[in-house]
Amino acid sequence: MPHSADSNAEQHHFDPDAYLDMTVAKVPGYLDLQDEVARATVGVSGNEILELGVGTGETSARVLAVHPAARLVGIDESAAMIERARQRLPNADLRVQRLEEPLPWGSFDLIVSALAVHHLDGAGKADLFQRIAGRLRHGGRFVLGDVVLPDRPDVAVTPVDGTYDKPSRVVDQLRWLEEAGLRADVSWTRDDLVVVVADHH
Repeated sequence: MPHSADSNAEQHHFDPDAYLDMTVAKVPGYLDLQDEVARATVGVSGNEILELGVGTGETSARVLAVHPAARLVGIDESAAMIERARQRLPNADLRVQRLEEPLPWGSFDLIVSALAVHHLDGAGKADLFQRIAGRLRHGGRFVLGDVVLPDRPDVAVTPVDGTYDKPSRVVDQLRWLEEAGLRADVSWTRDDLVVVVADHH
């Protein structure tokens, strides 16, 4: 494969050493998004937590600060990222796995994901939301922090490549979550970043 600026950027996306600095530099509001994802888990029993797209453990660390006694299962498609996250989260059950694959078995009080689901197309997101609903306990919550396709082009400030990145509109994702049987609403938004809270009742 010929190297280009885009392919180099994608390689760095999976470089644990460069990932945080690169993401903070490229994604306005990244750290606030992470904090808001953790804040959205407050008030829910968090004994069993599943994270989708654990990366280097940025989200996990914040969520576990809210739920220190929780058991965390996390997946990521990058073995290098999982290895870095294991150093940070030695007690977590971390697995190399893609979002398109069957989710880890069991039922969870909380499922969280930050800046991972936008890599799926619309049909992939709708399918994932159905599978998430099947893993959530009654009273459980799914918290999604991600880049979306905004209604106003001038607020699209997060770089997306249109190939690996496939953001969808908020209204579509809320509908897919509702169709999966979850009660969903936006808890935070900044430009083209949102946090969505979806409860299982």
